[in-house]
Amino acid sequence: MRGPRRPGLQPNPAAGNLLGAALGEGRSPEMLRRLELAITRRLDGLLQGEYRGLLPGHGSEPGETRGYQAGDDVRRIDWNVTARLDLPHVRETVADRELETWALVDLSPSLDFGTATCTKRDLALVALASVGFLTARTGNRFGVILSDGHDFEVLPARSGRGHLMATLHRVANRPPSPQGRGATTGLGPALQRLAQAHRRRGLAVVISDFVGPRDWREHAARLAVRHDVIAVEVLDPRELELPDVGVLAIVDPESGRRREVATSSPKLRARYAEASARQREETAAELRGAGVDHLVLRTDEDWFGALLRFVELRRKRAARLPRARR
Repeated sequence: MRGPRRPGLQPNPAAGNLLGAALGEGRSPEMLRRLELAITRRLDGLLQGEYRGLLPGHGSEPGETRGYQAGDDVRRIDWNVTARLDLPHVRETVADRELETWALVDLSPSLDFGTATCTKRDLALVALASVGFLTARTGNRFGVILSDGHDFEVLPARSGRGHLMATLHRVANRPPSPQGRGATTGLGPALQRLAQAHRRRGLAVVISDFVGPRDWREHAARLAVRHDVIAVEVLDPRELELPDVGVLAIVDPESGRRREVATSSPKLRARYAEASARQREETAAELRGAGVDHLVLRTDEDWFGALLRFVELRRKRAARLPRARR
């Protein structure tokens, strides 16, 4: 990115390595507090910015009055002011600025995989904590839906730091999903459940590796019509390319199927890398087509730096929007 950086927004290597050090504490409350400090001190105020009111229209809080103009809604005429000044005046209203955030977290067995500094599930927890800490404000509400590909668990949206920390602690200490339960149902039903729970306009975050049935694009597009939607894709480098380690036993965590693969074959490794790249490109294209912002976090890269770049891009894009649409 060209141009000088804003002071205090440079990637912090220590913060980037925070997750690996904190996981040694067994996902304790201390880990969550350290994540909170790392995130809010350096990124506070960037993600939420100036968001739109929850309801379309002029809002509900009374504001200033002004003279009536052609085209104004006659239902907004302030008759008391009109009578005093003997000229028609309308009462402006202030839009409700409270933000309600819902996050859908994919905790299917494919997330319990990682060959670098952490598992994809650990990275999903970091993404959830980042969204929670960056959007938590007085009156703002935060809710979570957990999906393992078969069942849902809904953690209702409430406000307050205590609720946020309790929600994150519950997600962090949730037992791993059982493996070998058969094919998952994909993210489509989970997104439907998210749309049912998230009725007020706000922010919706989907955290997943997007591996499995691709039944989610239509549901994501519908969600993006009403809400600001962010998709966080968590990846591991071994999902992108295979190392040359001889015969490798591979187990599908969703179905439990086992297969031995000769990774010494250059052709096999090339086909694997090509298929993986194609899958990633298709996922990114479908998210763009659905009108969803796309953030990629990898277990072998600095998650803090990726998050930093993402929120800076969102902030610059929000600054270019017309004032009336913010």
